[in-house]
Amino acid sequence: MNAKQPAAPVPRRASVRHLPQLAGLLACLIPFHGYGAPGEKPAPDNIETRMLACTPCHGARGQGTQDDYFPRLAGKPAGYLYNQLVAFRDRRRSYAPMNYLLEYQNDAYLQAMAAYFSSQDPPYLAFHATKTTSLLLALGQKLATQGDAKRSIPPCAGCHNPNFTGMEPGIPALVGLRPKYISAQLGGWRYGTRTAKSPDCMQIVAGRLSEDDVTALAAWLSSLPAPLKPTPLPHGSLATPLPCGSEPQ
Repeated sequence: MNAKQPAAPVPRRASVRHLPQLAGLLACLIPFHGYGAPGEKPAPDNIETRMLACTPCHGARGQGTQDDYFPRLAGKPAGYLYNQLVAFRDRRRSYAPMNYLLEYQNDAYLQAMAAYFSSQDPPYLAFHATKTTSLLLALGQKLATQGDAKRSIPPCAGCHNPNFTGMEPGIPALVGLRPKYISAQLGGWRYGTRTAKSPDCMQIVAGRLSEDDVTALAAWLSSLPAPLKPTPLPHGSLATPLPCGSEPQ
């Protein structure tokens, strides 16, 4: 990972309202030659240095921030992170700054980014508890741990594992995420603004959820404490209830 990385071409244009995010994010995709005052030793041109510019949105070493909509990246399976970078590049996920920045990036560079954040293990951030009802939390816990057989909704634990720390190589952790982020992603699958390779198991499951289900899942999952062992399970540890196009068969 300390090898010199290929320079990334600069995309063409972006909406003015996204320029603050783009200014920081673009720096994580370009080399550091020429930065600093004359005579200063340039920063090393490696993946660690480049990814420093991702910290305004995703925190130091992918730890996350207090922003509701920018998730923790650290420790998630590299296969999952790579799939998401590809999805942003290919516009299966819609978020203008990420779509813009990744539009021309090659697979090798995206794999290097994914491997870097997957290898990080910073502490989990402390979140303030969100006020919600015990009835809503109970519904979220039931859906996450047991599912709803009558509506063909498998439990989240069936894929993301009972500790909700994910499974290699492509299933992410659900702990350490904020309720608005979880709700937004489930909504994205329900309405088609976030998709994955066919069969898109999350789109299938999310399409069976009601608005109340989404709110309940987001509330309960975001209330989980940081795990003692945040690493995902090895590949094949669980027999997942649905086939997923993003997972190796």
